[in-house]
Amino acid sequence: MKATEANLLKFLKKSPQFVIPIYQRNYSWTEEQCRQLWADLLRAGRHENVVAHFIGSIVYVERGLSNVVQQEALLVIDGQQRLTTSTLLIAALAKHFENKGIAELLETFSAKKLRNYYLLNPDEEGARHFKLLLSETDKETLLAILRGSPIPAESSTRINENYALFQQLIGQHENELEAICQGLAKLVIVDVSLDRSQDNPQLIFESMNSTGLELSQADLIRNFILMGLEPKLQTELYKSYWRPMEKGFGQAAYAVHFDAFMRHYLTAKMGEIPNVREVYTAFKAYARSGDTRDLVADIHAYANYYCAIALGSESDSSLKQAFHDLRELKVEVSYPFLLDAYNDYKHDRLSADELVQIVRMVESYVFRRAICAIPTNSMNKTFAGLSRTLKKDRYLESVKAAFLLMPSYRRFPNDEEFQRDIKLRDLYNFRSRSYWLRRLENHGKKERIDVENYTIEHILPQNESLSKEWQAELGLEWQHIQQTWLHTLGNLTLTGYNSEYRDFPFAYKRDQVVDKDGNLIGFAHSPLKLNFGLGKVEAWNEDAIKMRADRLALEATKVWASPQLPPDVFDAYRPAAAKTGQQYSISDHSFLASGLMRELFDLFREAVLALDPCVTEEFLKLYVAYKAETNFVDVVPQAKRLRLAINMPFHEIDDPRGICLDVTNLGRWGNGDVEVGLATKEDLPYVMGLVRQSFDRQMGGPQDA
Repeated sequence: MKATEANLLKFLKKSPQFVIPIYQRNYSWTEEQCRQLWADLLRAGRHENVVAHFIGSIVYVERGLSNVVQQEALLVIDGQQRLTTSTLLIAALAKHFENKGIAELLETFSAKKLRNYYLLNPDEEGARHFKLLLSETDKETLLAILRGSPIPAESSTRINENYALFQQLIGQHENELEAICQGLAKLVIVDVSLDRSQDNPQLIFESMNSTGLELSQADLIRNFILMGLEPKLQTELYKSYWRPMEKGFGQAAYAVHFDAFMRHYLTAKMGEIPNVREVYTAFKAYARSGDTRDLVADIHAYANYYCAIALGSESDSSLKQAFHDLRELKVEVSYPFLLDAYNDYKHDRLSADELVQIVRMVESYVFRRAICAIPTNSMNKTFAGLSRTLKKDRYLESVKAAFLLMPSYRRFPNDEEFQRDIKLRDLYNFRSRSYWLRRLENHGKKERIDVENYTIEHILPQNESLSKEWQAELGLEWQHIQQTWLHTLGNLTLTGYNSEYRDFPFAYKRDQVVDKDGNLIGFAHSPLKLNFGLGKVEAWNEDAIKMRADRLALEATKVWASPQLPPDVFDAYRPAAAKTGQQYSISDHSFLASGLMRELFDLFREAVLALDPCVTEEFLKLYVAYKAETNFVDVVPQAKRLRLAINMPFHEIDDPRGICLDVTNLGRWGNGDVEVGLATKEDLPYVMGLVRQSFDRQMGGPQDA
């Protein structure tokens, strides 16, 4: 590798041609970066004491071996954004010179010189005529700018916008053209040339982007896959898989969604969730084994699934609607599981109708848990590993069983719990109120209404100073009733006439409200399903609100249905222990029969079981297991202490006192790599802090779904 400081214009003038490889993206800086470059350029041009302004490095390697007859193009490893942005700036300046008829400035700047020195190779033809070649859409957009021809219909948004921005800035500073040219002449880069026979472009690229500031995780992944391939295979895989994938996302969505997609993809493949900042590292570990072509083809297939699920590209109408509802509920955490399910659907292991049922099950699971205020911190792990627990020959049945067998902290709320909570929950301030109103209104309808054309209506008004008519209708406890039931299911509905209803008494809202044309539009005349029955209600009081809430809550159990399985089928999925019961008890452990160890054990078990209602206790022959999802701590009773096996990696335990032992790969009763002894009541609070770490780790840590 050879690195030298170089003046940007001289560097461009002497170089034959730069080619941005197909694995590079982000061909131009952001608007903010372009404006900063412009400000730095003007500052350098205005002040003689500023002799240079450094804009970064450009790293490249010869595409092939040059000879006396033909000098090979240079492949850009890093610095493509500053190279493209500089080209756009020079092109905008040349265009301005042409439009204004400016022949020359400072003896070295003219439209002709700017083009023929820095933008074009005037004596070459075809692709070699241009100093800089991008790829695909970005290539054609830049070449259109350099040729002065119409921009293609499918163009690069950022290149277009940045070229227009430089044209605008030059026009705004037309009286400072000399300063602009002087500043341009002072721009400096570091010219880094690699030796193809000695330098590893991928390692150099990674080290230069180690801060992660310029490239996304997805950019790094694409470069990792394609950079090391032979040019022919690189081009083939890019055109056959990667480019169609980028186009499937679309320019704007690719930048926003592709990083998230890669994280979901890796979760689906590995069953574990990569840290959001370490997706690239996780991908490298995953990709080390296997054929590159198969890997790229698989990513391409899963990207199409993701676009169907997350971006609305699904063609099947029922699936499209189910995915739409899921997106409105914001259930991205379920995508790894749904990507696998969609893959099975595409490989005929699932029918479209079965996949719709699975999507609806996921929707019901998430919505019911939200209504019942169950913490979301376990859902990422729930969906990350769900696919691996299924019996694919009985796919839909095993999904239902998996949801029904979730432990309490991951539970699928039953109808009783769901109906109770949905009647009491503040649904007006619920995060997706248009979602639940639309789903309730449209369930079972062929002709759906667009909730966006309606507003939410409080039948009992929000006004704290209720009219005397309302106070009389509610009774002496009217304030308590309003505070209790105002934002709940029984009091909320939809209307297209919110301004006409205002705070009128219920009877007036029901029968007498008219629109501007004199048509009756009260609740009794509403065509909306949510308003059925309101025309027959005599008075709107606490009993009426409760009765309507009961009816709508029952309807909600059909909209967000729970999975159902015949008892004999469900029983076949139960774990053996759950069917047979425990074979051992505390009496099978002699050290716990009585005395100090029994007293200490009772205190410990009380503290562990108090961690969460989901914690269960199981007596085994040689130890006692405490489980949430699986064992998080096991107790081996001994004569003078309780030996605890804490189920987590030793390097993750936070143990300020240093009392834990690393028993990784050592034969011990119990599960886990951490061992600690508990001999006195005084040590119990500290030891419970260690146990809690294992429990929290299994539960998914803080709220991270």
